[in-house]
Amino acid sequence: MSEEKYVFKASHWTAGNLWFPLRIEVTPQRVSRIKPRLIGSNEESISISQVASVSIRTGLIWSTIQIDSTGGTDPIVSRGHSKRDAIKIRDLIERFQQSQINREGKRT
Repeated sequence: MSEEKYVFKASHWTAGNLWFPLRIEVTPQRVSRIKPRLIGSNEESISISQVASVSIRTGLIWSTIQIDSTGGTDPIVSRGHSKRDAIKIRDLIERFQQSQINREGKRT
């Protein structure tokens, strides 16, 4: 079964993203922040059920998205996304959370 996955890449023109732009991946199970490096990458993930809030700060051109966890871990922060992508990330997280709630409600 192929997993539904959405990938959003930060702009090369923003701080820290020139050579290896950061990616946000959203699946029905988790949201991940992936920062590629010359060798390997760093990845942070939060389970969809553990996402407490999603905030979007927009600038003149780029947006910053912050995804907070209910587990007390550091939030996932990603700079350099278009406003459209930031809104799409938030909407996907909300949709996957609602789907998870609906599935759990049908089991009981």
